[in-house]
Amino acid sequence: MSFQRGRIGPPREIKKSGHGTHCAGITAGSIVSDVKVDGLAEGTASGIAPRAHIAIYQVCTSKSCVLSNLVKAIDQAISDGVDVLSISQGILASKPFYRDSYAIGAFSAVRKGIVVCLAGGNSGPDISSISNDSPWAMTVGASSHDRRAKAVVKLGDGTEIEGETGYQSSNFSSTLPLVFPSALGQNGTEGCKEDSFTDVHVKGKMVICYIDGGTFVNMTVNVKKAGGKAVIIGNTFREGSTTFSDVYVLPTAHVDDKGLSKIVEYLRSHPNPNATITFHGTEFGVRPSPTVPYFSSRGPSLINGGILKPDILGPGVNILSAWPVKVVPGPKQPPGSYFNFLSGTSMATPHIAGVVALIKSIHKNWSPAAIKSAIMTTADRLDLESKPITDDYDGTREPAGLFAMGAGQVNPQAAIDPGLIYNITTSNYIQYLCGLIGYSDKNVSVIVGREIECADMDSISAEDLNYPSISVTLDPNVAKTVTRQLTNVVSSGAEVYNAVVEEPNGVSVIVTPNKLGFGRLGRKKKFTVEFKVTDGSMREGQNSEGQLVWRSPKHEVRSPISVAFA
Repeated sequence: MSFQRGRIGPPREIKKSGHGTHCAGITAGSIVSDVKVDGLAEGTASGIAPRAHIAIYQVCTSKSCVLSNLVKAIDQAISDGVDVLSISQGILASKPFYRDSYAIGAFSAVRKGIVVCLAGGNSGPDISSISNDSPWAMTVGASSHDRRAKAVVKLGDGTEIEGETGYQSSNFSSTLPLVFPSALGQNGTEGCKEDSFTDVHVKGKMVICYIDGGTFVNMTVNVKKAGGKAVIIGNTFREGSTTFSDVYVLPTAHVDDKGLSKIVEYLRSHPNPNATITFHGTEFGVRPSPTVPYFSSRGPSLINGGILKPDILGPGVNILSAWPVKVVPGPKQPPGSYFNFLSGTSMATPHIAGVVALIKSIHKNWSPAAIKSAIMTTADRLDLESKPITDDYDGTREPAGLFAMGAGQVNPQAAIDPGLIYNITTSNYIQYLCGLIGYSDKNVSVIVGREIECADMDSISAEDLNYPSISVTLDPNVAKTVTRQLTNVVSSGAEVYNAVVEEPNGVSVIVTPNKLGFGRLGRKKKFTVEFKVTDGSMREGQNSEGQLVWRSPKHEVRSPISVAFA
């Protein structure tokens, strides 16, 4: 299923014939040799679960995405007996769950034991831009990886700026005059749109662009139509360090915000600026990796009672996967050999769905909540250099917060053997819904799909839902205690786990008991977590982050902790 992109998305224009193919290939594409995109990223590729069976349900047409089609597709998938649903689609703004077809459809699927993976959206880095944030669904954010299609901009004064591009050419070596429409007193308008070049001469020049709506590829199309010969796409502080390897129509280098700043400094100090671009093919081992790209939507959720979202990060930047048509000119290729780079939480979601399929093939009786817990509690919070995962937004490379990365980067191998899981039943979700402020029996019944009377059951707060992450709102004068329950999923040997807490700034955290022993498969143990403000300077609206790790000699079960001060 395709994703209806958010207000500010990654730079790839969704083609009606390609997006679904790309997502399907990520989840379960077969092993294929000699894969490449315009000579880049050459090698053998496959989907995450290449032996999985896949069914594709069309929700969107070339003209629209009708929500009633989504509900029908989910109902059909349930009837067909699928194990995992990957939905790279969403709404621009979160709605109450009883008005959200994605939340309602996902609840129906989870009730039948189906794991539902939903794209968190591409409206980052705005806070509270997260969508598909129901607790029964796996909400997926995007991360980068360590492969880059390298291009280098060389300015007339010798300064070199590394960038990225899907356009590679050994024949381009021209040094061209630089022009930056709408900037530094030049004519034209920003964004390199179709009408951006009025009263500015771009013919035969290298044109500097930065995103202002539309897509990066379209900017190069517009420059080409206006007679420009090459493009430098520069990030503003908003896009920060995220660059893309799209297949552009002109020699192009996409540079980060610091690179654009260097170019602007050069333009200000040289009356006749010029530059050239050189192309360096595929580079591996790029650091830092992974990072959170600017476009990945952020929490906190405005409608789920404070449950931390997104849940998990999956690769979603410059992802190579199947494509139904050629993306570059050249000799005719055999059918099925086409590939393309795309970016978005649309790409991250099928990565996680593929991991779910692998876990499900081993642990056939695990519930959707158990699988989600396994993925979240084994996620990596550190990058490939054992440093905190950073945020591309504004280019500072600061550590990413929980509202950007959730539990962290998916670790498929660790998720197969998590040690302990936080399980949640359908009844628990109904109790949670009954505890949401403003939800009537009718509202809850719409979501659940049957008549519910909340007075007949014990409601629970969102904070007490047995979720793998812990998110609380804390009054500075009142301690708060939440309860969780762990289930042992290890079949061989007893294990003793000790609680190791990284306290959020300004908060004391007491776990009771702080040692748990599990002697048999399926054994359940409850514990409580007490929170108390210790720093009187913490103000209303501030957030603080930490973590709780249950550690045994064989396993680490990690839960991120988010505290909002009331």
